[in-house]
Amino acid sequence: MEKNTDKGKTVQPYADIPPRTFDLLPRFVEKYGKKKTMFACKVDGNWKKYQARDFVKMTDTISQGLIGMGVAKGDRVAVISNNCPQWNMVDFAVQQIGAILVPIYPTVRQSDYEHILKHSEPKVVFVEGSLLHKKVVGIIETMAVRPREFVFNPVEGMMTLRGLMVSVKIDKKSLAALQSRKDSVSVYDVATIIYTSGTLGTPKGVMLTHSNLMSCVAYYGPHYPVPSSHKVVSFLPLSHIYERSVLYTHLYLGNSTYYVENFGTIMRDLADVKPEHFTTVPRVVEKVYNGFMRKGDKLKGAKKRIFQWAFKLAERYDETGKKNGRAYRFKLYWANRLVFKDVRKAFGGRLEFIISGGASLQPRLVRLFAAMDIPIIEGYGLTETSPVICTNSLALGIIKAGTVGVPCGSVDIKIDPETGEILVKGSPVMKGYYKDEEQTKIAIDENGYFHTGDIGEFDKDGLLKITGRMKEIFKDSMGKYISPALIESKFTESPLISMMMVVGENQKFAAALIVPNFENLKKWCEENHIAFTNMADIIKDKKVNDRYRKEVDHYNKFFGDYEKVKRFELVDREWTIEEGEITPSLKLRRKIITDHFAGLIDDMFAE
Repeated sequence: MEKNTDKGKTVQPYADIPPRTFDLLPRFVEKYGKKKTMFACKVDGNWKKYQARDFVKMTDTISQGLIGMGVAKGDRVAVISNNCPQWNMVDFAVQQIGAILVPIYPTVRQSDYEHILKHSEPKVVFVEGSLLHKKVVGIIETMAVRPREFVFNPVEGMMTLRGLMVSVKIDKKSLAALQSRKDSVSVYDVATIIYTSGTLGTPKGVMLTHSNLMSCVAYYGPHYPVPSSHKVVSFLPLSHIYERSVLYTHLYLGNSTYYVENFGTIMRDLADVKPEHFTTVPRVVEKVYNGFMRKGDKLKGAKKRIFQWAFKLAERYDETGKKNGRAYRFKLYWANRLVFKDVRKAFGGRLEFIISGGASLQPRLVRLFAAMDIPIIEGYGLTETSPVICTNSLALGIIKAGTVGVPCGSVDIKIDPETGEILVKGSPVMKGYYKDEEQTKIAIDENGYFHTGDIGEFDKDGLLKITGRMKEIFKDSMGKYISPALIESKFTESPLISMMMVVGENQKFAAALIVPNFENLKKWCEENHIAFTNMADIIKDKKVNDRYRKEVDHYNKFFGDYEKVKRFELVDREWTIEEGEITPSLKLRRKIITDHFAGLIDDMFAE
C-alpha cells in the first residue's frame, strides 16, 4: 500500500453529525434499521444479537425507569461492568434524560472505587454481577446518600436491569415525560464524567459534553472511510473514552459491534466474527505478535526457515511506501503467498486495518503489520480531549511509524517554545474537572489551551511525535534532563523486554527496572540449555543477566551518554492493574512501582 504524507491534504468532517450522543440511535434505526445486528455479545458460548429497534426500545424503557425513581437532569449514574450491550443501553438511557454517566473500570483499586463513588455521588449504580457487587457494596452502604443499585446478571436479593425494565409502566404520560427530557438536553450539557487513571495522585473527574463527544466523531471518523457493512470486534473497556468514542463512530457509520467474551478469547472471536477493523492498545498487538512467533517456533525444517525469512523481511518494510523497491516487493509478494495469508486468516480473513492508541506502538510492529497488509493506524489524545486530537490517516494515505499523525480538523495544536509541551484548543477540549475549579484553571490557560503534560514536536511532514511526559522527565545529578518514556519505548522493542521503568532523578546515572518477556525468555533458556524453574530464580541466573546486559548495551547505542542505562535489575513478575502498578490503559504508575521496588532501586544506586 503506497502512502503519501503531503502536508496540504485535509479531510472534511461529517456534514450530518447528530448534535447529541443519543441522537445516534434514531439515526441508526432510520438509516440502517434493516441490518440484523447493532450489538452482539457471547451468551453461553453463542452470539446474542440486538437489532436496532429492540435496542432503542429497551434503552427508552430504562430511561423511563430512571425518571420514575426520581433521577433528575444533572444527576450522576454510575456503571461498573465489562463491555456488553447492557452497558450501552445504560449509557444512552442516562444521557437522553439529561443525567450524567460515570463509568468505572471494573479492576481499579479499592481506594479508587471509594474515591470515585463518594466524589461523584451517583443516585443509581449499575453493576455487572456478584463479583463487582461485593467490591462496592461496602462503599455504597457508607455513602452519605445511599444510591439505588441494580445488576446486569442475577445476584441474590438484588434487582436486575431486566427487572427494572419489566417494572416500568409504559403509557402516553411516561412517553411524553421521556420526550420532554430528551428535548431539554443541550449539546453543551455534561454527558459523562470520566475519572482519569491517576498515574499521579487522586483520579480527577473529567467532564465531557455532548458537543465534545460528537466533535470527536465528526472530525476523527472521516480519517477511516468505511462502509456501513463493516463488522467490528470490541474488547477495550468502554469505561475509557477511547473505546467509547470509537463506539459512537461505529454507530454513526452503521457498523455492527461484537463484544468478545474476554481477553483470552480475542483471537477465537476475531476468527469467528471476521471483522473488517477493530481498535486496540500496543500491549495486545505485542501479545498477538508473540503468539504468531511461538507458532512459528514450533515449525520444522523448510517451513520454519520460510516463516522466519518472511517476518524478517516484513520488519524492513517502509510503511510510507517510499523505499520499497521492485526486488523487495517481489520478495514480499511471496512472503504473503507463503506465510502472511495464514496470519490474515487468523484474524478472520477480512481485516482491513487496526486502530491503536493509549500508548506508543513499537515502530517495528507498525512496519511488520503494514507489510502483511494489515496497517496499524496510531492516534493520540487524552480523556480531557474526548479523546482523539491527532491520527495517522487512511483517508490521507498517511501511516508513519513513530508518529501519531496529523491534527484533526477541530483542534489547534501548538508546541510551547520553552518547554516543548503540547497545547490543545478546540471543540473536543473538556468542560473542566468535576468539583475542581483550581485544577481546571491549571489545566486550561487563559487563552483556552489545554496543557496536555506531553512533550512533542512536528516532523518535516507535519506529523506529531510524542517525545516525553512533562511530569516524568527528571534531572540527573549533573543537571541533564532525561525523558524515561523515550528510553522505555525504544528498549521495549526488544522481544526479551515486556516492561521497563527508567529511574535516576538526582543520581549520577540512569538505571532501570526491567520486566522480562517471560515467554520469550523461557524459549531463550530452552535454546541455551538453561533450566527454567520459576521466574524468581531465573532472573538471578548469571547467563540470563549477561544476556540482558547485551540487550541493554545494544539499545543504549541509540542514546546520549547521560541517557544510557548504566545499571538494571530484572523483576520477577509483570506489573498489574490489580497491584496498582499500571493504569487500566496500561500506563506506568511510577510512584507505586517505585514504592513496591524501593529495595531494588536503592541497590542500583548503592556505591
